[in-house]
Amino acid sequence: RSLTSNVNVPKKIDKSLFFTVGLGLNNCTKLNSPRCQGPNGTRFTASINNVSFVFPRRNSLMQAYVQGQPGIFTTDFPSSPPVKFDYTGNVSRGLWQPSRGTKLVKLKYGDNVQIVLQDTSIVTTEDHPMHLHGYSFYVVGMGTGNFNAATDTANFNLVDPPHRNTIGTPPGGWVAIRFKADNPGIWLLHCHIDSHLGWGLATALLVENGVGKLQAV
Repeated sequence: RSLTSNVNVPKKIDKSLFFTVGLGLNNCTKLNSPRCQGPNGTRFTASINNVSFVFPRRNSLMQAYVQGQPGIFTTDFPSSPPVKFDYTGNVSRGLWQPSRGTKLVKLKYGDNVQIVLQDTSIVTTEDHPMHLHGYSFYVVGMGTGNFNAATDTANFNLVDPPHRNTIGTPPGGWVAIRFKADNPGIWLLHCHIDSHLGWGLATALLVENGVGKLQAV
């Protein structure tokens, strides 16, 4: 719970996102490469919603956004997993290899946002410490197994939830966060385990400008 009851947790949600977070394996073309340390000549990877994040090399996301440069990123990051499955069960090996891309989530200024971060059992379950730049958020709920919106949402703490900028996903479980998107710009959401970040366990939130200079980048 929060240290204070004076909280302003969003009640009405404008943008609801469901993100699976977890590991994966990619096939290697060079079997003797030092990067291919996974089982059977594979390479460890990680993803959110089966998209392994690729950091741009020739320009930053923010600079590309402000200057309107095409080809650096897209805003078609999926708001839920492309394929629904038993996230914490025995996952088909056909879902272990994510796609790669520099895909962002677009939010309107002032949106009340809810993100459910669901751990997966792909390769192994893990406590992924998920960190969001540019914001603090309310941790309104968490649990084990697969998130069930019909039953779990009813148990959310919307009175005095803790206020954080980093939260671990329970191994084989889920955690739900809420915040108001009132800080325009591009903000990275990523796992704070360095190797997982390098493997692609990240995305970024593009919060559009509001009205006037005080609500714009």
